[in-house]
Amino acid sequence: MFKALRSHAEKRFNARSSGRDAETDVLRLGAIETAIEQALQAATAEKEGLNRRIEDVLARVAVTLGNDSDEYLERDPVDSERQNMFSHQIAEGQRRLEKLSKDIEGFKILKNAFKREFSNDEGVSEVV
Repeated sequence: MFKALRSHAEKRFNARSSGRDAETDVLRLGAIETAIEQALQAATAEKEGLNRRIEDVLARVAVTLGNDSDEYLERDPVDSERQNMFSHQIAEGQRRLEKLSKDIEGFKILKNAFKREFSNDEGVSEVV
């Protein structure tokens, strides 16, 4: 038993090379940086697309509203139903836009904090 302990204790500790450590760090940090950037781009693309769809719904609402001051008194029930549907869609869309705006701002803060923290490491882009 003591021979086994002695032979184990005589083994030399070998650390990885600094080049291999640097490569591991670059890969790890690059994965985090990429994930943050992908989340930011996805949220931005979703927000832009949703914005366009809301603008489209608003244009359709304007058509069904009419332009007379008493239009609502004589409005066809189908148009009233469309108005309610559009109002609901617009409210849901605006709720989502607010959430996306907060998320995008948070991703930008996270991205800048990450870059500030790791800006001296290889593989991390400059702070935007």
